[in-house]
Amino acid sequence: MALSSMTGFARGHGVAGSYAWAWELKSVNSKGLDLKLRLPPGWEAIEPAVRARAAEVLSRGSVFANLTVSREGAVPVARVNEAALQAVLAALKDLEGKVEGAAPSLDGILALKGVMEVSEAQENEAERAAAEAAAVAGFGAALKELAAMRRTEGQALGTILTGRLTEIGALSARAEATPGRKPEAIKARLTAQVAELLEASQRFDADRLHQEAIMLATKIDIREELDRLTAHVAQAKKLIADGGPIGRKLDFLAQELNRESNTLCSKANDLELTNIGLDLKAVVEQFREQVQNLE
Repeated sequence: MALSSMTGFARGHGVAGSYAWAWELKSVNSKGLDLKLRLPPGWEAIEPAVRARAAEVLSRGSVFANLTVSREGAVPVARVNEAALQAVLAALKDLEGKVEGAAPSLDGILALKGVMEVSEAQENEAERAAAEAAAVAGFGAALKELAAMRRTEGQALGTILTGRLTEIGALSARAEATPGRKPEAIKARLTAQVAELLEASQRFDADRLHQEAIMLATKIDIREELDRLTAHVAQAKKLIADGGPIGRKLDFLAQELNRESNTLCSKANDLELTNIGLDLKAVVEQFREQVQNLE
């Protein structure tokens, strides 16, 4: 299964009877699937079907879906408001003889507010139902385009993430080969430090210092951190190869990689290992940032 990002954009439009509809979809990063719908008044009935379609195709992402609808070719209906007309005629009759002026014309009377009402043609239930079904199908088509764009970006992300994991593996191997982390080097350094302390003062207990040196050598050993880094890298590469909605799992592994790189830096006992640890932290952070875009 292919990887998908959480960012994408798609449009779709069509005509059903006298109705013309258009969808605009865009998605961005989100912890879960959050569909934000904007529907024209009176079109709320299609919301459950639209949400069900989105849940079938997408796993994560904040999706903004906007539907616009217009009626094309529907002849408007003009109707005279009899009550308003009678009120106007009564007022004109009452003014006869009181006000001088030309007799009112028909178009003048009809132009008065409220006398003439123009409305859209009455909807046909069957035509409206067909238009709603077409709009839902159009959403599904636009959703497929959105998913295709997200998969294209996901493929590129997979390549980037695999490259970052390879860098992490290479840095771990460099840390493994660092002369300063070898037991012999640690022992020699600690032996020299203990000898300096004993030479400076006779109050130090040589046996106690030896025990403390052994404990310190154990604390600064990064064997476990390197093993866990190797295991996390292998697991992350397998997840990417398998594909699917793996963003949450990779985000967890990114946190674990960051934890191990922090511990490695804190245990570093020479400059070379410290520099490797800092490089490792930088690459892990780059990996984590890219994972945030993955579904």
